[in-house]
Amino acid sequence: MEILVAYDVSTQTRAGRRRLRKVATICLGFGQRVQQSVFECQVTAAQLEELEDRLVRTMDQTQDSIRIYRLAEPRQRYLRIHGAKPEFDLREPLIV
Repeated sequence: MEILVAYDVSTQTRAGRRRLRKVATICLGFGQRVQQSVFECQVTAAQLEELEDRLVRTMDQTQDSIRIYRLAEPRQRYLRIHGAKPEFDLREPLIV
């Protein structure tokens, strides 16, 4: 399944800035960054549970917000992209 993860982590303190980096690193392990605090991920149901568990354990429930949206498939039918940032197909191998 394809999902979108969006987060807002308070960076008022050193601990908040550390949480922000950790949330981004967790998301990078599951997908690709498409905007500053937004990731597109291709995951299985088990991976989604793992991702959500790791994010919830990292965040501060009183200051931070994380949203996970399941994208309608086929995604190409519902997605419109404008601007310069290139997109990578999550279903294809990424060669670096």
